[in-house]
Amino acid sequence: MNHFLSVKDLGREDIPRLFALTAEFKAKQKARDRVTPLLGRTMALIFEKPSLRTRVTFEVGMTQLGGAAVYLAAQEIGMGKRESVPDVARNLSRWVDVIGARVFSHHTLQELAAHASVPVINALSDLEHPCQALADFFTLWERGVDLGRVRMAWVGDGNNVCHSVLLLAALCGTVVTVASPPSFEPQPSVLEACRALGGRVRLTTDPREAVEGADVVYTDTWISMGQEADREPRLEAFQRYQVNERLLEFADPRALVMHCLPAHRGEEITDAVLDGPRSVILDQAENRLHAQKGIVIHLLGSY
Repeated sequence: MNHFLSVKDLGREDIPRLFALTAEFKAKQKARDRVTPLLGRTMALIFEKPSLRTRVTFEVGMTQLGGAAVYLAAQEIGMGKRESVPDVARNLSRWVDVIGARVFSHHTLQELAAHASVPVINALSDLEHPCQALADFFTLWERGVDLGRVRMAWVGDGNNVCHSVLLLAALCGTVVTVASPPSFEPQPSVLEACRALGGRVRLTTDPREAVEGADVVYTDTWISMGQEADREPRLEAFQRYQVNERLLEFADPRALVMHCLPAHRGEEITDAVLDGPRSVILDQAENRLHAQKGIVIHLLGSY
C-alpha cells in the first residue's frame, strides 16, 4: 500500500493486520506504555475543510508514536491557486515522511499522490472517508461482532462516508442495506466496485425496510460541508430518514447505532438515540485515533 486514498487500496489480508495494530496501540495507550516507532518522522496535514476529530486524532496520534505533525490550512498554502498541487506535493516530499489531506475534490488527492514521493492519506474527500470506515469496522470488531455475519443498515445520504463503509463492508463480508431518498443513493461506480469485491449491497427508499432486523444502524449528516446552500431542499428530502427511537424499534433489540460525527441533533438523529445505550458513536470517535496510527505505521513500514 503506497497511498491510502480509498478503501480499494486495501486487500482483504490488510484488514486483520490493521485491526491488530489498532488494538495494540489502543491497549498500549490505555496502559501508558509508550512506544515511539515514528521517532523523527513528520506528517504534513493539508486541510481545505475544518475538522475536530480528523485534525486532533492525526496530530495526537503522531505525537503518541514519537513523531510530529505540521498543520497546513487552506489559506496558508493556497493549493491549486498560490501554488500548484504537483509543486506542493514535490516540496512536501522533500521535508516530511507522509501527507494527510482533507480536501473538497478527490481529484486533488489523486494529483497529490501522483506527484508525491511519500505516502498520501485521504483524510476526507468528496468521494470517500476511508479512515473513518476503518475506525468504524474496528469498533464493531473489538466488541466481538462477526463482520461476516452482521447486517448493517445505512439510513440517509449515500455520501463519501457511505461509500467507504460500503467498500469496507464488501471486504469484510458485511451485508448492507442503504435507505436513501431518490437521487441521493451511493454513486453507481462505488456500487459496481462493491459488487466486484463480492459485496452484498441492497438499495431501498424505505428506512423501515432497511432497518428491519438490522444489527447495526448507521447514519450521517444530511448536509455536509459545501452543501449549505441546499439545506432546505435536503431537509425536505430527508425528513422521513431520521434515526429515532421509533425507527429503532424495527431493528434487532441489541442493535448498535453509529454516526461518524459531527451530528446535527434533531435532524438525522435524535438526542435520545445519539446519547442512548445502543450508541457506539464516541467509541468510533476514539478509535479514529488508534486506527489512523495503524494506517500510518502500515504505510511507513515502521513497526
